[in-house]
Amino acid sequence: LATSSCKDDPKNIEPLVINFKKEGELSIKKSENDSLIASLDIEIADNDYETQTGMMYRDSLKRGQGMLFIFEKADYHSFYMKNTRIPLDIIYFDADKKITGIRKNAQPYDETSLPSDGPAQFVLEVNAGLSDIWKLEAGDRIEFTKE
Repeated sequence: LATSSCKDDPKNIEPLVINFKKEGELSIKKSENDSLIASLDIEIADNDYETQTGMMYRDSLKRGQGMLFIFEKADYHSFYMKNTRIPLDIIYFDADKKITGIRKNAQPYDETSLPSDGPAQFVLEVNAGLSDIWKLEAGDRIEFTKE
């Protein structure tokens, strides 16, 4: 007769990892001359679960990728980096898809609130540093398509 206990069983707990899933394409354009700044493949967060989870549990994000949060209407929004493993730039856009603010270099696992400066309907998360490389400014805008 053999007995065993749960305590005796080694547990192999795998860390939760979520991989990027392309759900659309996004272009960022300069406000003054409509020139293309960057093109990205995007994953879209447009429901409660997706907006709450966001970029959590991701080990990487390629330079040509981002996550676009789409809200029903423009409002004040705040993000934080709980369970987020990679540094990000968080870019806020108004209902006209124009940049209203940028929170640069948000640090992994930091639960400090990163609020929008004004009402935002769209929020784009990309790798930290890209907003500086792209020289993004208030008024620059996005266009996107869903797949």
